[in-house]
Amino acid sequence: MFFLLSKVLDFVLLPTVWLVALLIAALVARPPRRRRWLVAALALTLLITNPFLVNELLLAWEAPPVALAALPRHADAAVLLTGITNVSKSPHDRVYLGPGADRVTSALWLYRAGRVRRIIVSGGSGAVQAVAHTEADDLTTLLRLAGVPNSAIIREEKSRNTRENALFTRQLLTPEQDTLILVTSAFHQRRAMGCFAKVGLHPIGFPAGYRSTDRRLSPDALLVPNPDAMVNFSLLTHEVTGWLTYKALGYL
Repeated sequence: MFFLLSKVLDFVLLPTVWLVALLIAALVARPPRRRRWLVAALALTLLITNPFLVNELLLAWEAPPVALAALPRHADAAVLLTGITNVSKSPHDRVYLGPGADRVTSALWLYRAGRVRRIIVSGGSGAVQAVAHTEADDLTTLLRLAGVPNSAIIREEKSRNTRENALFTRQLLTPEQDTLILVTSAFHQRRAMGCFAKVGLHPIGFPAGYRSTDRRLSPDALLVPNPDAMVNFSLLTHEVTGWLTYKALGYL
């Protein structure tokens, strides 16, 4: 039930849905109120398409980068969370990577640098309908193609959300495996670290997939609307709401 409700909430919280609602309200409103709805729609558009404002919000929310030198020399495993492949795209004879794909390259980097002995790939599918293969399958394929042996990969492909990532990863570990590095997107680190701590795991965070950039005060960043800013604002809205919901439900 929670899984389906989360999908409905994702839809309701889309800024594009807010814009459409404001425009519909403007269409059906009487002339004296129509202007107010149109002004509200314009103000929202300017806010969520402003690169500088959205980037500032991202900088405030995303976990800061972690230097490789700050990590343990030999951790038991890197936990690689999925959410970066498209498992609903045909033909299904390849892997389709989306934004945040440097999650997998970061995990591979940790393995190649000898910082971790194994990689735990955690994630099934967040789709409501059945899919041809899981995201864990996809990322395992990429790791194998990059030369990581099967013996160094542990696959968890039942989880559908961050809470289940933590729960099902915990079931895979033995008591002596307690040094973990959690690899996920920087905007997702707060929720992921909280979920893993809740189930008794206390990994070291290694953020990847940054959506923010270094602060820029150039005219294009301050004044020129950018559709990518709207995408990032939608992502941030989803993540902050997810964190608040998990907090209220006791998952963090």
